[in-house]
Amino acid sequence: MGMNNTVDNKITKKDLTKMSWRYILGSQLNWNYERMMSSGYLYAILPALKKIYGDKPEQYKDMMKTHNQFFNTNANFGNLILGIDIAIEEQDGYESKETIVALKTALMGSLAGVGDSLFHVIWGTIFGSIAASLAQQGSSAGVIMWIVANMILMYGRSLLLPLGYKQGVKLVTTLKDKLTSFTNAATVLGITVIGALIPTVVRATVPYVYENKGVELVLQDTVDSIMPGLIPAALVGLTYWMLGRKELNSTRVIWI
Repeated sequence: MGMNNTVDNKITKKDLTKMSWRYILGSQLNWNYERMMSSGYLYAILPALKKIYGDKPEQYKDMMKTHNQFFNTNANFGNLILGIDIAIEEQDGYESKETIVALKTALMGSLAGVGDSLFHVIWGTIFGSIAASLAQQGSSAGVIMWIVANMILMYGRSLLLPLGYKQGVKLVTTLKDKLTSFTNAATVLGITVIGALIPTVVRATVPYVYENKGVELVLQDTVDSIMPGLIPAALVGLTYWMLGRKELNSTRVIWI
């Protein structure tokens, strides 16, 4: 059993509500290009970390560093990940560190795509266009509709953390023996998502064309015949290697 497994849960309903609103109001706190939403995530989960690791200073410090690593997802779905995270850490404590890292990596990418499409595109387009149309006609109903729509969205966001927490408890109690497989699968999923994004996000080609006595050789075609997307993949690999150097940080790598 996990080192923090107790009969009575350490995390209360009041704690969940508090952390849910901490995330809603602070998820973009100190947003930056290096770690994006990591500070907001750490700010939200801090009350849980204090309860779970408060009597173990070294573990507490290490988990704070862990949760301050890169994190970026759709702001509306972040609460769901946070709830699952809290449940697993409460159940298994420090032993769950690798599982948590893999979980966040896997879920933040997939939920970002779903969340952006659902909330930024569908929700915003439907309610925003109707509200704007009414407002243009001089009706105050447009303003009221937009305010109500966002209040409903805010309330829905507040329910996601308790939902994730409840499902997270179910995950670690009924599927405990399969957590290792889950960790491996989550890691593979995260890497797959990142890998799939490389050729669509990174646009890099070899412009050199060799010409000699009417013979033309397009180097990019040769590279593509070896492996499509080879140049973007090589650039990502080089970037990953540079980020591991002590003398380089993300800002310097961007300039390079």
